[in-house]
Amino acid sequence: MPYILSTSHIQLPYLFAQEKLMEFSREIFGSSFKDIDRLLRAFKNGQVDTRYFIKDLDWFKQDHTFEERNNAFIEGAVTYGTKAIQSCLSNGTFLKQEVALQDIEAIFFVTSSGIATPTIDARIMNILPLSPHTKRIPMWGLGCAGGASGLSRAFEYCKAFPKAKVLVLSVELCSLSFQRNDRSKSNLIGSSLFSDGAACTLICGDKVTRKNISQVKRVPKILSTQSTLMPDSLDVMGWDVKNEGLHVIFSKDIPTIISNWLKPNVEIFLDKNDIKQIDIHHFIAHPGGKKVIDAYCESLGFNEEMVKISMDVLREYGNMSSATILYVLEKFMEQDISEGEYGLAAALGPGFSSELLLMRWEE
Repeated sequence: MPYILSTSHIQLPYLFAQEKLMEFSREIFGSSFKDIDRLLRAFKNGQVDTRYFIKDLDWFKQDHTFEERNNAFIEGAVTYGTKAIQSCLSNGTFLKQEVALQDIEAIFFVTSSGIATPTIDARIMNILPLSPHTKRIPMWGLGCAGGASGLSRAFEYCKAFPKAKVLVLSVELCSLSFQRNDRSKSNLIGSSLFSDGAACTLICGDKVTRKNISQVKRVPKILSTQSTLMPDSLDVMGWDVKNEGLHVIFSKDIPTIISNWLKPNVEIFLDKNDIKQIDIHHFIAHPGGKKVIDAYCESLGFNEEMVKISMDVLREYGNMSSATILYVLEKFMEQDISEGEYGLAAALGPGFSSELLLMRWEE
């Protein structure tokens, strides 16, 4: 089975405490909502402590056209996507030696927060000395599920080509979609949660000899994946594209949907792989928010310890859409996980959809 050899994230330039962002939102939205104090509780109740943005707060106090926002996305995605690839391929925590860029056979580039043609991966290939024959597989519009979907598609690629080394690169600059003139509650709640992030993961086919390059005793092998789309749920999550740019669609019913829908979805997946839920030792969950994580636990019967790493990422970074699960994965890979233990990775996104991966740590 293909395995995950390395992963790495990049810190974005501006770090803000949640309290400062709450006061910024009070300044922007205070005159528009009579119950602003009640709504701003989302900043405290979401258990997010800090978030990283690509721009300083003064930038968000001004109006920006869709063109300006998207140009900022392209510039930032290329800059930090390049750094994420370099960091992943030279991460001394996981690698004995740097993996050569020329050895990368394919790049799965994941985003939903900006548009570019040629895509960001092509622009990065004009900066880094990757092979000109590197396959490019850009993936757009999967939202918070995108990071897990990228891992799944890379897994399938490496099953077909077991000698391959491939990258899953996610860059999400969600802050650039902030609409200061949008007085909807979805926009206000989104401003309490979403942030910017960039991360890259290296996945190898099982004919790539690991012992010579891996620094750790055991790595997660991907055993199986499952993609699921919920019918007639297009309005649960996504973007409303308007003249000013991307406006967030974020249904308040998401935690309830998760509670009712996720468990049977997981059960079907585990049954296909002859695994019981009790056999899952680690839950690599995309932390879509505190209520989302609570819904995971309620639906699957997991205790707080199972979602501790996801909660840690949420507190430190907020929700970086597709990139977030790669941050969670990196923290799991830094743990000394015992031989043969199973992990379940899960992320939910627009569609409404889910992506699940079954992993097992092996030498």
